[in-house]
Amino acid sequence: MEKELIINKLRECYDPEIPHVSIVDLGLIYDVRITGRKVEIDMTLTAPGCPMSQPMALDAKAKIEELDDVDEAVVNIVWEPQWSPNRITENGKKTLGWTS
Repeated sequence: MEKELIINKLRECYDPEIPHVSIVDLGLIYDVRITGRKVEIDMTLTAPGCPMSQPMALDAKAKIEELDDVDEAVVNIVWEPQWSPNRITENGKKTLGWTS
């Protein structure tokens, strides 16, 4: 199992408040760890107290568990380091119209 496969699968997950940019391109994924057939990710949200934290975490977990080589996915919501718009990828900025 390669980390890039997990990252690509997470590109199918979106923050409902920013539906055109994946959680990967928003810079919400901080770490991906693979141990055998278990995947654990650390992700954050754009703001603490976001009411969509559980639905977004469950969506990420479900997407990862769709992969054939994954038996279990664990999604940890973390707050350090704090998210900022600087974490958005160039692709995300382009989708949001932030680049020319």
